[in-house]
Amino acid sequence: MGRRGGGADHTACPATVVPMGNTAEAGGTEFRYRGSRHGMPEKGPGSVPGVGRRLSGLLLDWLLSLAVVYGFLGADPALATGPTLVVFALMNVVLLTLFGTTIGKRMVGVGVAATGERALPWAVAMLVRTLLLCLVIPAVVYDRDQRGLHDRAAGTISSRF
Repeated sequence: MGRRGGGADHTACPATVVPMGNTAEAGGTEFRYRGSRHGMPEKGPGSVPGVGRRLSGLLLDWLLSLAVVYGFLGADPALATGPTLVVFALMNVVLLTLFGTTIGKRMVGVGVAATGERALPWAVAMLVRTLLLCLVIPAVVYDRDQRGLHDRAAGTISSRF
């Protein structure tokens, strides 16, 4: 899948580029709501999801990873933090690269879209995003658009389906 420029549907393809609006730093419009600086709607499909929705998707993905480690690998979930993290990371990289969402994110209606601010290939961006997400700290430090450092480094933003 190649990158597509512009367009109003930010969820059509995992590599869809979200159009960049004017930023306050560039002398453009001021911050009005999360996602406004990226040309995203305030509410509904294509808007930036809230923290609760994103955390729910993350929790569902982690629980699925635990189930895989326990069910398929037979590891004790209490002792299997390392294998669970590896399964979680692999699942994120593969599913985000192919579909722009994971199973947990899809269940809560969240996808990931490119902003166009990084020239990284989509698969590399998803690898960078996932590795930083697994470090936890980059994910809990975020900007006014509620983009964590992992999203900023990868040039991505979460959007609602």
